[in-house]
Amino acid sequence: MERRMIAASFVEEALDPLRRRGLPTAPLLAAAGLPETVVDPVSPQSYGALWLAIAAALDDEFFGLAGRPMRPGSFTLLCHCVLHAQTLGQALRRALRFLRVALDDPYGELTVADGLATVTLIDAGAARSAFAYRTFWILLVGVLCWLVGRRIPLRLVDFRGAEPKHCGDYRQLFGAPVRFGEAASRLAFDSRHLALPAKRDEASLRQFLRGAPANILVRYAYDEGLAAAVRRRLRALPPADWPDLPGLARALNMPAPTLRHRLSQEGQTYRAIRDALRHERALQRLAEGRLGVADIAADLGFAEPSAFHRAFRKWTGATPGAFRRKGTRPPL
Repeated sequence: MERRMIAASFVEEALDPLRRRGLPTAPLLAAAGLPETVVDPVSPQSYGALWLAIAAALDDEFFGLAGRPMRPGSFTLLCHCVLHAQTLGQALRRALRFLRVALDDPYGELTVADGLATVTLIDAGAARSAFAYRTFWILLVGVLCWLVGRRIPLRLVDFRGAEPKHCGDYRQLFGAPVRFGEAASRLAFDSRHLALPAKRDEASLRQFLRGAPANILVRYAYDEGLAAAVRRRLRALPPADWPDLPGLARALNMPAPTLRHRLSQEGQTYRAIRDALRHERALQRLAEGRLGVADIAADLGFAEPSAFHRAFRKWTGATPGAFRRKGTRPPL
């Protein structure tokens, strides 16, 4: 999604634990300033408000997805736990110990080898949803980035669970190669970052907590790099005018293999970026209700409406007509 915005798919995943318990979601969405059906990306403030509302409803800051509830207030204690660490490495070890006590299952183990610091999550049972592991990573990495005052570039992010429907949102979030269906959930970064000094004090912590959790969602998120530049370039053009990869490479003054390799290093492909933007625009056009499905297909650069139908069903599991009949509308 755009800089400082949260994908609508993450809103749906956050609400899923409530729905599985038969709890209403509309009041929590309304409290966060969101409509009953979220189509477009939402602000981090809205998503943060929804996270807090869900935590209050479930009495759990981890969405009910761990071995034991992460009681409200645990995130604040996590921040206090790492505040007086001297280095990122010391803070990381403290954070992992705290989260093991708070969550019980899963818990993280740190290994340092071959120039990489790798956190591996240990599960007692079956694989959890990708969203559960994503939540763990956001809590852990968000606090550590705040503590050292900079984004920690990630080298890889593995998920033990099955690939979610909106896997492109995960790849864009982390700015690193993301793999699903792995033997274990792992996250790795260059081990030299373990020596980064902590820079925060009690006053900065109070300010940080006033903006949490919205500030950990995007302040140090991956929103730069080549993939972000490609998305900005494509958003400025009608989909019918989007170049192929060699054409884009010429526009960026680099060889096509270099473009392909650099996108791969960021966990992206040109095709995946185009598909994600078409998906995003399709939802917007259907929610607006001004164009027919055939016109939307043409607007998105599909040669035939049938090709748009197939792509939309792959993205959402529904046809464009069925999606529109739900009465969806964009967020206010």
